[in-house]
Amino acid sequence: MPSNSETILSTQTHPGDSSTQTVTGEKYKGDGYYGRSDGLHTIQINLNEFIGTIELEGTLAVTPTDSDWFTVELSTNTSVSGSVDTTGAVSTGSVVTLSSLSYDSTTANNNYNFTGNFVWIRAQIKDWTGGTVNSILLNH
Repeated sequence: MPSNSETILSTQTHPGDSSTQTVTGEKYKGDGYYGRSDGLHTIQINLNEFIGTIELEGTLAVTPTDSDWFTVELSTNTSVSGSVDTTGAVSTGSVVTLSSLSYDSTTANNNYNFTGNFVWIRAQIKDWTGGTVNSILLNH
């Protein structure tokens, strides 16, 4: 079965007025929606001078209410081997698991993996005081 790639949160720019904002994205179909058994998902978070916290939430409910959503743990520090291993094999060093991602004036494109047969996935920005989320992309 082919993988799906989609933007689950498009450009969000803070008003720049020192206020603290919260943004909850729409729900998007996860692996569980399609009945896939591996549950592997990858997200890419593209930021510009972002100050705040980003959480990814999932649910197993087909028709979720607010109480059905929970924070998904994300893994990082997975890299594609380069100079020593020319096969391009994926290697995992020390894997760090995070439940939320806090940034302080960060401009970056970061990738994270998570596993679970989530029916729906959504992104949430919390404690947001500045900068821009250019996009959050989901691949599964």
